[in-house]
Amino acid sequence: MPNFHRVVITGIGAVTPIGNNIDEYLVGLQTGTNGVSDITLFDPEQHPCKFAAEVKNLQSENFIEAKESKRWDRFSQFGVIAAKQAFNDSGLEITEANASRIGVIIGSGVGGLLTMESQAQILSHKGPKRVSPFTVPMMIPNMATGLAAIALGAKGPSSSVSTACAAGSNAIGDSFRLLQLGKADAMICGGAEASITPLGVAGFASAKALSSRNESPQTASRPFDAERDGFVIGEGSGILVLETLENAQKRNARIYAEIIGYGTTCDAHHITAPSPGGVGGAEAIKLAIEDASLSLEKVDYINAHGTSTSANDKNETSAIKSIFRDRSYLIPVSSTKSMTGHLLGGSGGIEAVACILSLTHNFIPPTINYVNRDPECDLDYVPNNAREAQIGVALSNSFGFGGHNVCLAFSKMNWRQPILYSQLNLF
Repeated sequence: MPNFHRVVITGIGAVTPIGNNIDEYLVGLQTGTNGVSDITLFDPEQHPCKFAAEVKNLQSENFIEAKESKRWDRFSQFGVIAAKQAFNDSGLEITEANASRIGVIIGSGVGGLLTMESQAQILSHKGPKRVSPFTVPMMIPNMATGLAAIALGAKGPSSSVSTACAAGSNAIGDSFRLLQLGKADAMICGGAEASITPLGVAGFASAKALSSRNESPQTASRPFDAERDGFVIGEGSGILVLETLENAQKRNARIYAEIIGYGTTCDAHHITAPSPGGVGGAEAIKLAIEDASLSLEKVDYINAHGTSTSANDKNETSAIKSIFRDRSYLIPVSSTKSMTGHLLGGSGGIEAVACILSLTHNFIPPTINYVNRDPECDLDYVPNNAREAQIGVALSNSFGFGGHNVCLAFSKMNWRQPILYSQLNLF
């Protein structure tokens, strides 16, 4: 029987619409900061949606040389900056001796959309000879992973996940599995996205997925509220450093929390709509709880996918109720997308960070803009103000186009006795 390893979080990094580092992001979550405003990255005049949750005032030169940044798409810049933050925060050192045991997995739903659009315009207006030789490496979605690995010298398991809005969570879950199985000692993982572009905004708006509340953009992201009318597109990155408990203890690392469960499923139902009743999402939650050997009574908080779309919020509520039944009404469920907007493939990363901050700082982030109760969404959504709470276990849900569902389970360190991993169903 193989010896499965416990896995802990030793570093966190975040670039978000409500803060460009962990300290700023923490304050933003605790105070219910709203990151939504009018679009400044391009002229949105002809667009039906004119607002988004942009990353603001990012000092990228503190992390990336100016010459290099011109050759990186915006999503890769976010991913590398958050990865460097997390790596520095962890105190991990990569040497010739351990480089092959430290890997990187960063998910992205879209990848370098900004590069793709700008170079397509150059091709159309100036011809093929004017297209940049950096076009392909700038736009492919694995490049945040590749550039972070290059920047840090990580030569271990390396890949990129592209499961739409579940990508960041899948990247964390897949990294967790590699560490459990002893295939690496540490993994740098999460999600990155930068899709606030003319095509990105127009495409989601045409699909009727975006809010059109142009007269009041700061109230547009309103998960679980009866008057929600679509999500608000956001951008940024959230990255974790995961390590085996043995590796972290060997170097006397500061440990934030433990990752204890991972569930992932597919609806096999529709290209954009979730399965009726949130059946696929419910199965992912069930698998994560089983993977962690949890009883339902031990779950203290759920960071919801909570996109502010009618179908997602209703079906996620149904999924939670189908698993927890009467106890659903006792579990705080909040959507930090009410503050950050929806980062697509980057959302799982920053929401995992939010769960870890909740565990370590004993609070639950709010669902802001919650005003009107929806009879079909009748749980405790922590409306408008953060709540002090002692949290032992937090779940993070992520659901993506194509029917991809992920649930991650995090716990305080030493929350329970060591798990007998040999009894778990890992796959």
